[in-house]
Amino acid sequence: MPPFEMMEARPGLHIAFDLRNAPAGDEKRPGFLWLGGFKSDMTGSKAERLRELSGHDGRLFIRFDYSGHGASEGRFEDGTLSLWLAEARQILSLAQRRPMILIGSSMGGFLALLLAREGVGAIAGLVLVAPAADMTLNMEAELAKHPEAQEALARAGVWLRPSRYGDPYPITAKLLADGRHHRLLETGLDLACPVRILHGDQDPDVPWQHGLKTFQAIRAADARFTLIKHGDHRLSRAEDIIAIHRAAEELALLHEGKVESSAVSPSR
Repeated sequence: MPPFEMMEARPGLHIAFDLRNAPAGDEKRPGFLWLGGFKSDMTGSKAERLRELSGHDGRLFIRFDYSGHGASEGRFEDGTLSLWLAEARQILSLAQRRPMILIGSSMGGFLALLLAREGVGAIAGLVLVAPAADMTLNMEAELAKHPEAQEALARAGVWLRPSRYGDPYPITAKLLADGRHHRLLETGLDLACPVRILHGDQDPDVPWQHGLKTFQAIRAADARFTLIKHGDHRLSRAEDIIAIHRAAEELALLHEGKVESSAVSPSR
């Protein structure tokens, strides 16, 4: 793993980040911030390739690992949405006054929405890849169907949830309790920036219907939902990553006034 810069997120805990500066010039030119998913890290194929592609356009690019993830310090089991959101907020501040396009995958899409709802930074657009909005509420609904999981959570405060991607994911009682303070879909949210949602029609983890529900909960003048044929949850095929980059670059050019805005209905 390459060496990354470290930032103190809170006393005694540092998180890793990678900031690739844009060429000297117009600081009003949008950059990209990558927000990864639950139990993922910034060396994944999407983050690596998006960093490369954005470099061709001379864009500022920032990626990072949440505490308990990748190269960052801390235990995964100590994490909550509130803590990871605070870390994302702190990383976004590295862009200073530069407008930023947030590219969030799964949980990262959820956190991007929460940041936009807060109105922090200079967010110029959102590209959400299979956004896992209200993810902990869905975890609780899953728990309700499994008595052995409820028993483990009551006994040890943690449930080892099976994962198709490797080792089980520790789901803690405090993660679930904290998540109730960040619900979005029930009331929806008003966003001033344009939004692009990309979702695979073969996503087994966050079904595309959930992505459409998220789209419908967003009140924005310019929002688009794209369903990708044969796409899975990760959307990490070469053509998927190109589609993600094109969406982000479109929003950057839109902010620069180089393309026209249009509100598009959900498509399949």
